[in-house]
Parts: sequence; C-alpha cells; structure tokens
Amino acid sequence: MDLDKYIIPVDDRLAQIMSDRFEEASDGIGCLRAMEYSLLAGGKHIRPVLLMMMCEMHGGTIDVALDAACAVEMMHAFSLIHDDLPCMDDDAMRRGRPSCHIVYGEADALLAGDGLENMAHGVIAESDISAEIKVELIKSLGRATHEMICGQSIDLLDTDDKYTFIDDLYRYKTCALIRASCEMGCICSGNKFDEDNIRDYAYHLGMAFQIIDDILDVTADEKTLGKPVHSDADHGKITYASLYGVERAEKMAELHTSQALEAAERMPNNADICRLTKELLSRDH
Repeated sequence: MDLDKYIIPVDDRLAQIMSDRFEEASDGIGCLRAMEYSLLAGGKHIRPVLLMMMCEMHGGTIDVALDAACAVEMMHAFSLIHDDLPCMDDDAMRRGRPSCHIVYGEADALLAGDGLENMAHGVIAESDISAEIKVELIKSLGRATHEMICGQSIDLLDTDDKYTFIDDLYRYKTCALIRASCEMGCICSGNKFDEDNIRDYAYHLGMAFQIIDDILDVTADEKTLGKPVHSDADHGKITYASLYGVERAEKMAELHTSQALEAAERMPNNADICRLTKELLSRDH
C-alpha cells in the first residue's frame, strides 16, 4: 500500500518545524540536534498515517490534520529516545543507526525527549484550527502520553504475574498512542464519530502491532529490522513470543487483527484502513 501521500507531507512539515526552531534558538543547539536526529530518522510513520487516514474517512482533509499528525510523531520519537536510554531498555541501535544517546550522550538525549514531548503540544496549540478542536486534541494526546509513561514504568517491574503484566504493558505502552492517533484524526475532521468503536479498533490494532514486533525480534534479520534482533531475550524481557512461543503468538496477532478489522468495517469509507490493517499483520520490520 502506497502511503506516500501521508508520509511525505509529514516529513516535510517536521523538517520545517525543526528548521524554524534552529532559527529561533540562541542556546541549547546540542539538544535541538539530538531532537532533529531522532525526529527526522524516517520510520514507518504508522501513527501519523492512521491520524490522517481517520480524518479523511470522517470527512476531513490531510491538510487540516497535518500538524496533529506531526505532534503524534514527535511524541512517538520522544518515547523511542527515552526507551533506548541505559536506565530503560538500554538499546544502542534504532532504525538502522545508533540510538540518540549513543550519538549525543545521555544528557542531551534525555533533554531531546523532553523537548519533543513539549513541542508536540506546542505544535497543536500553534496550528491553524479552532480552539475547541485544539483542546480536544491536546486532551487526547496528553492522556495517551500519561499512559505511555505508565507503560514504561510497568516495563521496569519485576513480576511473577507475567500474563496480566504483558497485557497491561502493551495496553499502555503501545496501544495508548495508537488510540490517540485514531481519536485525534477523527477530532480533526470536525465531525461526529463512534468513540467506542475507534478505541476498540485502536486497542486490537495496537496489540497486533506489538505482538508482531515481538515475533520479528525472534525471526527477522538485523538489517531488515533496523535494530538488534533477540534484544528482548538478551535483556530478559517478557514478550508474547517468549510467553506463548512464535506460532501461538502469530495466531494471537491474527485474532487481534481480525477484531480490529471488525471495528474498521463499521467505520465510513473504510477500504484503505482495512487494507492497512491487513498489511500491518504481514510486515517484516
């Protein structure tokens, strides 16, 4: 599925936002460079794509959703920078190149994550949309950010209740920002939408997405994946693949995808979102 009509505008807008920040800055250039390094590193942009796609499906346009989509990508980049830090997941590679803290040091990486988190809300506040929509967007993104942070805290726990632990972990750490992306796209459209159905879709898509990540950490090669493989096992992480085995994890990803599709089919203009949902199940990175 060609997603360039969503990805290219996001990349262009993110580059412009960072260029503007460099022009405004008198100090803190090291932190800004670290922010730019992670934010403009490419990636799948699934969350901005979902946001803009949901906006279109519910009667809006890509243009009206663009700043919100960039804000979501900033929040995602913030989470990746902090996830990779030695005090968290301690990963040295991200998207096929050294993690932010490897290049810029832990202090600037930490500040870069903080900067992107705050910039995300500022981009929405400064966007050319109504104040009412801005408030709803910031509420949705703020709620998801809190849940992501809770998810990272859960990820650091040592627990014997592995099955409850992993479901809570994925619901907060992965599903929350996917839910916000879907909600925010609908909010940008300015039209009514079925909130419960959107959240149901996002939950099942997020679960399937993370389970596939777990499987790829076991089955993919490092070059394709863009980060070290078997890192979950090396760090003693609990995953669906380690708990249930690859074959059963694949079945569970298929089930969550099927449930996401059921929700997607209840949405208007759903052909593209259904196609994307199916393709995410078979991704190789």
